[in-house]
Amino acid sequence: MKICRIQSLEDPGMEVYAKLTEAQLADNKLSGRGLFIAESGKVIHVALQAGYRPVSLLTEAKHLQGYAAEVLHEIEQLPDTEDLPVYVGEREVLNGITGYPLTRSVLCAMERKPHPSLEEVLREAHRVVVIHGVVDTTNIGAIFRSAAALGVDAVLLTPDSCDPLNRRAVRVSMGNIFLVNWTWISGNVSAQLHELGFTTAAMALSDDSIPLDAPQLKTIDRLALLMGTEGDGLPHEAIQEADYVVRIPMHNGVDSLNVAAASAVAFWELRKR
Repeated sequence: MKICRIQSLEDPGMEVYAKLTEAQLADNKLSGRGLFIAESGKVIHVALQAGYRPVSLLTEAKHLQGYAAEVLHEIEQLPDTEDLPVYVGEREVLNGITGYPLTRSVLCAMERKPHPSLEEVLREAHRVVVIHGVVDTTNIGAIFRSAAALGVDAVLLTPDSCDPLNRRAVRVSMGNIFLVNWTWISGNVSAQLHELGFTTAAMALSDDSIPLDAPQLKTIDRLALLMGTEGDGLPHEAIQEADYVVRIPMHNGVDSLNVAAASAVAFWELRKR
């Protein structure tokens, strides 16, 4: 790896960390490939273990022999990393990226992978979640973290949802986004899932809904949970096309949970036995 000392965020190589938006990173014209940013040694380690390739790193000078050292050593073991740039600057310079000290010690720009097909993601799956139009990065990260922890085999997202490789979503998930198979899905979601052998259950408040702990849900071999936006919930069509409409029983006049909290409850209750 090559240590590159930087004096300014205007230096070559800094545009990835300091200038490009999330959308520009995802469709990066500078490198010809989509990128994302992973923060902290723990998150970078999980991404490396999942097969994501580093493009460059950024760290504070004092961390070269400290927090960043383990990450650098791990990357050194990978093939073709001799010329990988490691940008190093003083705290005063790096603070301009986020407006506060780089407390997570190291950032890594990494290559995105091609999106797998729906059939590939679901080939051996038994419990999946479909995320409809959830745009809050914190909720996306939390949903992936719960999915990884509670045995969900895959996450499917409609195109109007937040990119799971958004920097904040990755950070909130603690890198667990890299542990769960995921891809995008559009069109008639339930129809596509039915063709692949899944029963669909829409999480929604409706008169014909059944409670989350209904016995018939526990016996389904391949189950897909449909979950909607933080405010409006699932589209009416998605609810109508689902095999079941499911609610989490509430108390004290509370009508519903935040989508991230609801997902954790649902994943645990409907886990594959």
